[in-house]
Amino acid sequence: MAAIPELHDPLSDGVVGLRLAAERDIPEVLIAYQDDPKLHLRLGEERPLSGAELGRRCEEAEAQRLAGRGLTLAVLRAGSDDCVGEIRLHGIEWMHARAELGMWLAPQVRGAGLAPRVLLLACRWLFSDARLQRLQLLTETVNEPMLAAAAAAGFIREGVLRAYTLERGARIDCVVLSLLPSDLAQ
Repeated sequence: MAAIPELHDPLSDGVVGLRLAAERDIPEVLIAYQDDPKLHLRLGEERPLSGAELGRRCEEAEAQRLAGRGLTLAVLRAGSDDCVGEIRLHGIEWMHARAELGMWLAPQVRGAGLAPRVLLLACRWLFSDARLQRLQLLTETVNEPMLAAAAAAGFIREGVLRAYTLERGARIDCVVLSLLPSDLAQ
């Protein structure tokens, strides 16, 4: 198992930026949960995380990165250091050089075209620095904003995984989308 490369400086495309998620982001994350009462459900959580739970996640982040198990990056708007979302790397299989991404944006920045930019910025870095060869997203079939953002970023829809997850007592179908380094060259 390899460590996920350290992100020394924030990534930016001039419109959005990414940096390691930090304790200072907790207030913005809690506000996002408050502003979107269904956010935790889309993230597969039974309930919104508390400030203490978010703090523990931050405390464990460096160990997770060094062990090659996961990474959370804060999404920023250009010129600001305020967290307006997160993109998470998880489900990493180093032997196969593949991993899964998940992301969310705060309600006040949705619909502004940031999501495809965030996905591309993260994917380019993960392909080049982490040497991953496949990144995938899984999302509910009804999550049209995520499906549109992934398509705009170049992700290819591969199909539907029927009854793939158990959430809130029900089996949920998920769309699987993937991006390969060669997809960015097209």
